[in-house]
Amino acid sequence: MNLYLVQNPIVHVYVWKEFSNEAKKRVITGITRVFTEINIPAEAIEIVIHEIPMENWGIEGEQASEKKKFENLKIP
Repeated sequence: MNLYLVQNPIVHVYVWKEFSNEAKKRVITGITRVFTEINIPAEAIEIVIHEIPMENWGIEGEQASEKKKFENLKIP
C-alpha cells in the first residue's frame, strides 16, 4: 500500500432533509469512485452527509421551502 503525504479526504455533502437512504448510498459510492480513480484508496475516504431542512436553506434571497420552482420537487 502506498503512503500519502496528504490527510485522508473528508467530503461534506449538503442535501435537503428527507434525502433517501438509497440516494445517500449512491452519493457515497460515486464520490468514493471519483477518489479511487485518482489512486486514493477507498479506506482513506470519509463522506459526511448533512441533511438541511428546506426552510433553513436560502436561495436567491428566499427560503428554498418558499421557492415556487421547488414546489413539485421530489427529493431522491
